[in-house]
Amino acid sequence: MIKSMTGFGRCEVSENSRKFTVEIKAVNHRYLDVTIKMPKSLNYFESAVRGELKKYISRGKVDVFVSYEDLSEQTCKVRYNKELAAEYFLYLKQMAEEFGLANDVSVSSLSRYPEVLTMEEAGTDAEELWKELQKAVDGAAKMFVESRVTEGEHLKADLLEKLDGMSRLADFISERSPRLVADYRRKLEDKVKELLGDNTMDEGRILTEVTIFADKICVDEEIVRLRSHIETTRASLLEGGSIGRKLDFIAQEMNREANTTLSKANDLEISNCAIELKTEIEKVREQIQNIE
Repeated sequence: MIKSMTGFGRCEVSENSRKFTVEIKAVNHRYLDVTIKMPKSLNYFESAVRGELKKYISRGKVDVFVSYEDLSEQTCKVRYNKELAAEYFLYLKQMAEEFGLANDVSVSSLSRYPEVLTMEEAGTDAEELWKELQKAVDGAAKMFVESRVTEGEHLKADLLEKLDGMSRLADFISERSPRLVADYRRKLEDKVKELLGDNTMDEGRILTEVTIFADKICVDEEIVRLRSHIETTRASLLEGGSIGRKLDFIAQEMNREANTTLSKANDLEISNCAIELKTEIEKVREQIQNIE
């Protein structure tokens, strides 16, 4: 199974009057680079979210967006500090007696003193919160992986087709090269006959020249290595897994063989074929950049 590095996933989980929404999107990247944006109240879950994502993703520039809503009516509660209220009341009573004033303390006035009545957020169990958030992260990650697999299958089909085309080009070069040597020998013999007339040709000299020419234009080793790289790439695509980096390295090696073939080419058709090979290899390499 081949995975693309581009993908998108979204999941929404509503439980216990709370709603988590997680969105994941990614583009290609050499390594795994995860950026998480979430409410400050959930920041202590960031490490856990990263750990969860590593179960599903090994490479890519990944952006994660987490939103959280508490839909319950009791998101806050009033806290009554009885001890502090009693202490305020005691001192107010003492002040009334010491200064001969009327003790006009009422419940409403006492409640307005600092920290007698305070508002605080209703406590939520962290483990319970994480279970709900984890469910949303997992749901989004699974959808994200599915989109990557779908795109990966398209990449795989396109790459296999391009590899077939490269094999045909390699076959053409392999079949064409020996004929160049035969053509060169024939032209050389014709030229020598034209110069020598009826004099006898030096077959040894002709053979030496032909051998030097054949060695100069021989691309047998390059084509053998190129075919090997093509088959290795094909096998890796069919096997699947996280093969992006491996295929990128192989593509560089294929390009090296195509460059050498082009530099040795002494024939217009082989030159054109080698240029087409380089073009196809570059297309393959661009596609490989998107494989996890």
